[in-house]
Amino acid sequence: QVQLVESGGGLVQAGDSLRLSCAASGRTFGSVAMGWFRQAPGKEREFVAAISWSGGRTVYADSAKGRFTISRDNTKNTVYLQMNSLRPEDTAVYSCAVTFRAAGSSWYRVDAYDYWGQGTQVTVSS
Repeated sequence: QVQLVESGGGLVQAGDSLRLSCAASGRTFGSVAMGWFRQAPGKEREFVAAISWSGGRTVYADSAKGRFTISRDNTKNTVYLQMNSLRPEDTAVYSCAVTFRAAGSSWYRVDAYDYWGQGTQVTVSS
């Protein structure tokens, strides 16, 4: 079992920045990658970014490229999502997830992940 706990969400204004954290515990050894997803009210969960276990490979959704940066600190079992230049359309619940099996070409898929956190709310006002 793996437990994932997100933090760092909040209410900000357009143009502001936030850094989300995802702390992992439990049987994390052997994980392939971790990802961030978001879900806005009335919409499906969508991919934001993913990072390999080593941190050597990252993948971003087009909406995140140039504004968001995913990183990880394996000494703390934590993955981060630095979000800059936030827009009202970034408002959503952000969740992290871990996969033990998916190849990099599948990291954008919801069904590629094995464990999920509860999520943290990010609200961006205009």
